[in-house]
Amino acid sequence: MAGSSPRWRPMRADDLPGVVALGNAVHANFVERPEVFTEKFELFPNGCLTFVKGGGVAGYALSHPWRGGAPPKLDAPLGALPAQADALFLHDLCLAPRARGGGAGTAALTRLVAVARLARLPAIELVAVSGSAPFWAKLGFRPVAAGERLSACYGGEARLMRRELSRPA
Repeated sequence: MAGSSPRWRPMRADDLPGVVALGNAVHANFVERPEVFTEKFELFPNGCLTFVKGGGVAGYALSHPWRGGAPPKLDAPLGALPAQADALFLHDLCLAPRARGGGAGTAALTRLVAVARLARLPAIELVAVSGSAPFWAKLGFRPVAAGERLSACYGGEARLMRRELSRPA
């Protein structure tokens, strides 16, 4: 049946209501306004993906170029992307419970590595929250030092993590 095969695809503007609803339902402790999602999509659409399963939004990834070591605040506009970005910042990779456990997260990361390389960014950074650091560590991310602002914004167990990207052969 058409539309029933799970897959990642580039995010579209008409995905945003479903993306916002899913993100705020899954991340109840990190709710963000719809305009924050919209701005990230508009600033860097190449870094935004939607996971479609059963004809609907079952996941998303939001990423954008940024300065390593200084993650943006939650629920705050970026304003613009930095001219001297040195990492792709993975703002969020979110999967509905029905979409977990089948490799969708790893598949999204594979696509985002390609996005980072195309943008000539040498690394991907993210903030691991809600006990997700072990998942990210399995995918090659390592903890890096972060300032006090990290825990103030993302919570006490938040960990800034970075994955260096090797140069393609």
